Amino acid sequence: MSKNNYPDIRYLFEPRSIAVIGASRDSGKIGSKVLENIMAGGYEGRIYPVNSTGGELMGLQAYDSVEAVEGDVDVVSIVVPAHRVLSAVESCARKKVKFLMVVSSGFSEVGNMVEEKKIALFAREQGMRIMGPNMFGLYSASSSLNATFGPKEIRAGGVAIITQSGALGLAMIGKTSVDNVGLSTICSVGNKSDLDEADLLEYLVPHEDTKVILMYIEGIKQGEKFIRALKRATQVKPVVVVKSGRSKRGAAAAASHTGSLAGADNVFDAIMMQCGVLRAETIKEAFDWCSFMSNNSLPDGQETVIITNGGGIGVMATDASEKYGVSLYDDPGMLKKIFSPATPEFGSLKNPIDITGQAQSIHYDTALDAALYCDDIHSAVALYCETAVFDAEKLPVMVKNNYEKFRKSKKPILFSLFGGENTERCITELSKEQMPVYSDVYEAVSPLGAMYSYRRYLANYVEAVDTVDFDVDAVNLIIDRARSEKRYFLLTDEAQEIMKIARVPIPKTVIVRSLVQAVNVSREIGYPVVMKVVSKDIIHKSDAGGVALDLVNEKEVIDAYEAIMRNCKAKVPEAQIEGVEVTEMVSAGTEIIAGAKIDPSFGPIVMVGLGGIYVEVMKDVAFRAHPLNRGEVLSMIEQIRSYPLLIGVRGEKTKDIGSLVDIILTLGSIVQKCRGITDIEINPVMVYEQGAGAKAVDVRILLSKDERGGTHE
Repeated sequence: MSKNNYPDIRYLFEPRSIAVIGASRDSGKIGSKVLENIMAGGYEGRIYPVNSTGGELMGLQAYDSVEAVEGDVDVVSIVVPAHRVLSAVESCARKKVKFLMVVSSGFSEVGNMVEEKKIALFAREQGMRIMGPNMFGLYSASSSLNATFGPKEIRAGGVAIITQSGALGLAMIGKTSVDNVGLSTICSVGNKSDLDEADLLEYLVPHEDTKVILMYIEGIKQGEKFIRALKRATQVKPVVVVKSGRSKRGAAAAASHTGSLAGADNVFDAIMMQCGVLRAETIKEAFDWCSFMSNNSLPDGQETVIITNGGGIGVMATDASEKYGVSLYDDPGMLKKIFSPATPEFGSLKNPIDITGQAQSIHYDTALDAALYCDDIHSAVALYCETAVFDAEKLPVMVKNNYEKFRKSKKPILFSLFGGENTERCITELSKEQMPVYSDVYEAVSPLGAMYSYRRYLANYVEAVDTVDFDVDAVNLIIDRARSEKRYFLLTDEAQEIMKIARVPIPKTVIVRSLVQAVNVSREIGYPVVMKVVSKDIIHKSDAGGVALDLVNEKEVIDAYEAIMRNCKAKVPEAQIEGVEVTEMVSAGTEIIAGAKIDPSFGPIVMVGLGGIYVEVMKDVAFRAHPLNRGEVLSMIEQIRSYPLLIGVRGEKTKDIGSLVDIILTLGSIVQKCRGITDIEINPVMVYEQGAGAKAVDVRILLSKDERGGTHE
């Protein structure tokens, strides 16, 4: 069934009617809690309890089946044991229900994947969509619908939460109340048998009451779809993600550096950055960011001023600003001009502005007014250390008044208040009114840093993508030939032929099968040359003694040929040796590794990093999803720690970064367009001075064992 034949996602969040299959009279059961929450939440649509005994439930008529309901049903919450879910879904299909929330557990999370797939497939064939199974339900402020088995009271607001974890999601509901975060919706996707985060974003992105979207993610099933949805979403509103699984255990070992370096988390992190998503380390940090951004406008510029009554805490705020990417306004003349009226002679007119420990609320008002009315200052951080001379009773009023003034002027402002019991009480009370007030200076600066990160993404976003055209059919012929020989990697000459087809510069290379040929070819190519064994059984050539470098004459070629044959037969005696590759010894340049692969979650990705023999040790690499544009590739290159080597250090000239960008785009296009290629790695790409280009010195290409192959276009 085509997407156009499925019901509008709006009906899931704003249903006109909802039924609960498994509604129970036992107050200890989930079916009872869901129905109770729906009724207590103020939902004004029609509510239909479904229980096999019928009768009355919580003052409502109960039905023995959903089919017995007289009117239409937009959404059904299914809360029955796993073995009864399919029957309930079939009943909903006959009733022509639009959306099903399968709260029931006992499916793929416990290994019961067959039943889950059967249910999801049946539902989609019938034109229904499923959330779950194994989820806690959905809350939607737009329809005053609390169809969860969590807390009854949920504070309405501008933050939408999508969570993969049901238990954590339920805890989030309670935590949002404590942290004074208002929700437009919260829903769990559970096992994602059908609807996933990308589907839900279709509703949340245009939803006016949703100002920020927060997602808790454990894993991604359809990464390419997810990337497209995120890119659309972040053009409209901020998206914050918390993802578990940062450990290296998620990285799958592979026969290429690209594969082994592409651990699940660093790829995820890079792609979130590419999509403009803000990745938070903790739930607390995510809530702080979401609460702040849902209640404040993006700043018009990037310059921030810190106003403090304590030098030490001002220095800490300066450190925090550097950590979180907050730019501090630094015009000494203007700072002196506008802040002198609020600053004693022994204060500091450098940023941070230190109005000293003698400051009272009026001095904060004067200093913050100066920042507010200066067009060159776009945001402010106000720091307060509790002192005996401060008129403490005016602290809440000072914070409220200044926050409202800044908010009306669309200038973000945050406060860090540090002190004893009275100060902490003030923080608690102000937070209930959703004032951006924090007890720790780093917590105060962090949301502003997130806001500026999002602002920079919007300012630099380019929608276009760049791909490279080449003869795809010619590449596929090479792949098919290898597959016909039951090989899942390409030999050196095959990999080089693909590079030629894709117009990637490579050194002059000939494969020889005798010592005489080796001598003659070396002479034709011109010394110095490199020799490498060619064998489908020897992937890591250096480890087998199958590589010889910098051969400058005929004698060295003869010795190297004999040594390669001797070493490889001794170390890998079962190896079938097809020959020896003789290659021109390329001149020295900056050694970079470039690669592309099919990531199991996100599809085609590209990689760049410091190349050569230390790539696994240094792990100085960066990733992006393909397709992408030249600007994104350049941003990826700039991200690696070795980037200064490309722009020139200690008098060296700038390298030909444009040629490296071309190669990376080409590798991404190859894995995207050619069926069956899973990994391409060039190590090293030798990058020369500006205008001199780059050469792919050693190319390795791996193939999928899936005979069907498939492209990612």
